[in-house]
Amino acid sequence: MAIADLDFTPPKGAQAAAARGLELRRKHGRGGTAVGVARARDLSNGKAMSPETIRRMVSFFARHEKNKAGGEDDAGRIAWLLWGGDPGQRWASKMSEQIKRQSDRIDPG
Repeated sequence: MAIADLDFTPPKGAQAAAARGLELRRKHGRGGTAVGVARARDLSNGKAMSPETIRRMVSFFARHEKNKAGGEDDAGRIAWLLWGGDPGQRWASKMSEQIKRQSDRIDPG
């Protein structure tokens, strides 16, 4: 299997979390950046993510895991959801590993 054969479409759970993040951001007027909102729009619409975007997602989740525990109106929690929430974190991590394995096969270094 090559990188091109991987399915870069976010799972339904990540799509739903991103949509919820957008809803909470509208309701409470806080949470996330312009990049986070753009990510949420793409995720909630089921748009396939690029390998680079998946790497950015992994990086975001690594930096912001402490923010996921807030309440519905917490800006950090809303930002977490905008990036796909827990389902997005699991998916991005899994996809990142698959991309790395495929890249290693192509260019073992």
